[in-house]
Amino acid sequence: MTLKTSLLSKRILMGTALSSSLLLIACQEHADLKTPLQASETNSLGSALVAKVDIVNPSSFKRPDEPIYLSYYDLGLSQTAALTVKTAQQVLPSQAVDINSDGELDGVYFIVDLNDKPIEVTITQQSSPSITAQTKRVQADLAHKQGGQWQPHSRPPKHQVGTGKKEYVGGEFKNVDELTPPDYYTDHSNWIRYEGPGIESDKVGYRFYLDWRNGFDIFGKLTTQPVLHTVGLDGYSSYHDKQDWGMDILKVGKSLGAGGFGLMGNNDELEHVADVSSRTARIIENGDLRASIQIDYQGWRNSYQNQNLTANISMHAGSRLAHVELSTDKNLPNIVAGVVKHPETEFIQADLDTMSNYGYGYIASWGNQSLDKSALGMAVFFKKGDVIDVRQDKNNYLAVLKPKGQSAQHTDYYFASVWQPESGINDKESFIEYLDQQAERLTIKPRITLHTTVTAKKTTQPLNDKIALEWARALADSELKRKALGYHANGWDVNRKRSPKFEYDIIGLQPYAYYQLGMATDEQTYKNVIAQVAGSFIDQQGKITAYKQSNFNIDNIPPGRNLIQLYQDTQQQQYLSAAKALRAQLQLQPRTSQGAFWHKNKYQHQVWLDGVYMGMPFLAQYGSLFETGHQQQETFAEVVNEFKLTREALRDPKTGLYYHGWDESKQQAWANKQTGVSAEFWGRGMGWLAMSVVDVLDYIPAKNTEQRDTLLAMVKELATDIAKVQDTDTGTWWQVLDKPTALGNYQESTATAMFAYFYAKALNNGYIDADYQDTALAAYQGLLNQFTLVHSDGTVSMTNQCYVAGLGFGRDGSYHYYMSEPVSKNDPKGNGPFILASLEVAKLLAGNN
Repeated sequence: MTLKTSLLSKRILMGTALSSSLLLIACQEHADLKTPLQASETNSLGSALVAKVDIVNPSSFKRPDEPIYLSYYDLGLSQTAALTVKTAQQVLPSQAVDINSDGELDGVYFIVDLNDKPIEVTITQQSSPSITAQTKRVQADLAHKQGGQWQPHSRPPKHQVGTGKKEYVGGEFKNVDELTPPDYYTDHSNWIRYEGPGIESDKVGYRFYLDWRNGFDIFGKLTTQPVLHTVGLDGYSSYHDKQDWGMDILKVGKSLGAGGFGLMGNNDELEHVADVSSRTARIIENGDLRASIQIDYQGWRNSYQNQNLTANISMHAGSRLAHVELSTDKNLPNIVAGVVKHPETEFIQADLDTMSNYGYGYIASWGNQSLDKSALGMAVFFKKGDVIDVRQDKNNYLAVLKPKGQSAQHTDYYFASVWQPESGINDKESFIEYLDQQAERLTIKPRITLHTTVTAKKTTQPLNDKIALEWARALADSELKRKALGYHANGWDVNRKRSPKFEYDIIGLQPYAYYQLGMATDEQTYKNVIAQVAGSFIDQQGKITAYKQSNFNIDNIPPGRNLIQLYQDTQQQQYLSAAKALRAQLQLQPRTSQGAFWHKNKYQHQVWLDGVYMGMPFLAQYGSLFETGHQQQETFAEVVNEFKLTREALRDPKTGLYYHGWDESKQQAWANKQTGVSAEFWGRGMGWLAMSVVDVLDYIPAKNTEQRDTLLAMVKELATDIAKVQDTDTGTWWQVLDKPTALGNYQESTATAMFAYFYAKALNNGYIDADYQDTALAAYQGLLNQFTLVHSDGTVSMTNQCYVAGLGFGRDGSYHYYMSEPVSKNDPKGNGPFILASLEVAKLLAGNN
């Protein structure tokens, strides 16, 4: 047995042992359990293990009361289940939640304290709900008087004198789950306790005026106990004075208050959600750890149109933040969120230029602005990519946000308040530290690795060619059900929340992978994806929708491989015309002084590692099919030269790893001033390179020995250097390749899938020594063990995908930057390589039979 074979055995056995241990524990805890989903029906001996969850703090500071949500779908459960969440030391408080406010419980929610050590959590399923005592740490509250009567308002608000508004006399407050005020209700009508619904955590409480003001107010709390149900029982005046529990601490006036919302009207002035046909408040959740309310505004008449708006507002235990999710039934150009602008307050704003579009920034105010004259800080947190503008008016500090969506539009943000008497935050500097930490918590989520019993049943099957092919089918079929066909020209990019663009992943890589699956299985359903998706962008004249050559964006080129395939299959001229247009772009593409392609026209003088995959496989294929003689040889020479120049510019001779980008001008903020390279070795960047070199070799003819030898030498070199940074325990690779133990780094699935594809294809084609078979199979088994989820309906998901990474425009290429980009699942940048890796591994294993 070779050393590499021994390493393979260790990797696979460890992965199998982990999965088997899940099943073993389930059997030990419930001997006659057939599947985890049957536990509630048959469990008389105890509980059945549903999942093991590893959680790591990605921040340098402690993150107390970190909320963790896991859907029943991801846990492999088909319905609401009685679940217990525990560590080795204790049972954790948990709650079944309706995270999307659709009226159905959809997952489990629990709170953990994240310090400097990983936490291992187990989730088990009981035959009946747990009776473990929990402390109620949040509350949603809504109450109005009953038993009295409406009378003409004795002291109506000045602006509503003579309008027929009424006040409620007599009666007692009763809590309700839903309330729609009559049209004669207004502020100070003595009918709704503290004038609207309220929500609180053990840190702070908020109330929302259910009238024309639509302002958000703050109850500062001096206790961790729920108090809203006791506030305002004797009218409006008492909670303006400090009591044992705290007090109302904010003067809202004509502002949005503490995190309220409105609209920047077509006269460029703030419009409140004031003129509506009706307002309905509902309590959606009122658990121990998470509470949420909904306010439904029907017939909102604004300067653009008459429309409906729904606001869902939620809080979790241990946090001052409230999450606001807004949905409108018609398009709006903006939504405004803000905080009141009091005299003598200091305005604070995060530096948005230093973060990516998915990073959270904030606007805030600080000063002695509470009603008891104490220091009070208020903030609104939002994603940089959602911001249109930051501005002020007479009454507010405002963030103007861009709603996103197709038919309905959505906007979300968070707001928070920090009151000095309860927080111990005494100065602006401490408040900014709090803001920065909260922004990081919103941006960089805990690193979660989820192993479920349902998944383990599948991943522990001995791997063979048929099993590998079935994994390709499983993910492909799952994505066909979910969204793969929705990326057509008139469709919707679910992840990016925009119309699809003609680009590398959704139109290029993923449909290409489907076609290869169709070739392997001879199933037309898979082959049809390139016509349904990529083909939909091409009109009868060969013009490409959502494409602009003058951008010289090399990310637009990969769909060209699908256009070539469509032309070969149909002989329809429009596909060849479109492919020619992409070839023409590459002829005109701006280049470095030595001839390497710029990544985009706006990324001047820059070569990115992923650009090799974006351009070269198409260029080589096009040249092999549609060019001849000297022109063809020039194309092949250009392809090989691109790899040479990329290697010269980006490869680190000490490690053999490649940096993400190179700026020939050395002017970019992310570029080393001596070498021009970026700072880190990004996993998927090298994945793109590795896939591209084995794909290009498909098209360089055997007679071009010198060119092939150059590429084959790179394949061998990559095989050696990539293996050095493979995780020996799992067979996977890390987001930043050479820093596995660095803070926040995580095992990343898209790079792992790309490397598994690279090794398996290189082995199948005889480019590398057979000793690398263990590396390929360990990578693929790691892809299954670490990143694959099987759901109760049989669908499959791929997890732990770096959603996106780039350079410039707030992306500084630092280690922290790569940690700050979202971690997602079921994205085409991972799905495509997963399918392709499965096909190559199936071929590899079939060849071993």
